[in-house]
Amino acid sequence: MTDELAVLRADDQFFAALDEMFVGNLAPMKAVWSHAHDVIYMGPTQVFLVGWGPVLAAWEKQAAMKLGGSIEIMERHVTLGEEIAVVHHRAKAANAGISGNRVESSLRGTNVFRNEAGQWKLIAHHSDPLAFLHA
Repeated sequence: MTDELAVLRADDQFFAALDEMFVGNLAPMKAVWSHAHDVIYMGPTQVFLVGWGPVLAAWEKQAAMKLGGSIEIMERHVTLGEEIAVVHHRAKAANAGISGNRVESSLRGTNVFRNEAGQWKLIAHHSDPLAFLHA
């Protein structure tokens, strides 16, 4: 498998982990992330977290909400280096909002992966809702 295909597979695993997190299963999310002190999570709720402990706590809080839903990737672009890979996305998401009503949104995001012992692990995730676009 080429490194680009391996990065795409890791990116797919992240989005599959999101779908699992939406129903309360956090194990796949824990598996896709690096557990290093320098990981970064900047989610659509404007959090800016550094370090595996705070990042994990944010995912645990979201998983506990069990909002259901899914993410569909619309476009994706990979920039690949020897140790670092960046994947930019445009996606559609559908979840139950806090009120229980279904919420659809368009998102843009960036995932950064680092090659750790031959595995591409997520070290940064950033996403923003695109309020001006319809889902």
